Amino acid sequence: MNPQAPVRAADDAWLTAVYHRFHAWSGGRPFWAGLFTLIGGVPIAYFPYADLRLGNVTIAMATTAGAGSLIIGILLITLGLALWFQQGIRVFAGVASILLALVSLPVSNLGGFFLGFLFALVGGALALSWAPGKPEGAAQAKAEFVDGPLGVPGPRDTETAYATETTAHADGGRNSAG
Repeated sequence: MNPQAPVRAADDAWLTAVYHRFHAWSGGRPFWAGLFTLIGGVPIAYFPYADLRLGNVTIAMATTAGAGSLIIGILLITLGLALWFQQGIRVFAGVASILLALVSLPVSNLGGFFLGFLFALVGGALALSWAPGKPEGAAQAKAEFVDGPLGVPGPRDTETAYATETTAHADGGRNSAG
């Protein structure tokens, strides 16, 4: 490409707009967790049905658990897509991805020859560790506790004077066992 060639802003604007829209879309959801989980499902579902041809020799990797590995692979692909479009199920999807990855080891040719297993395991871990970010302009939430000495939280405003008594009826049923 010629660095001295004139560049029109209209030619570059659509690519920049697409990049910024994609970045905004993927920034508000566990994108990488969904991508890793989705990629992990592909080799798990594919390898039990694949044939490798070397000249006249055909190597079939079919197992007796082909249907089980197809179900595991499709479930992982579905969980990956669900992580992109339903962020509220990230904990369920993360745990399910990790469990499906572990189950794929004995069922599906060692989890798609460890490739699908590792991708699904990392995707599930990323889904569990992802937390939605806070908007930049959001006001800080008011602290419920009043800070005491050395930053140790003090008593809440709702506690009564008899809250530490050893009765069963102290402050709404809370009592101390001492």
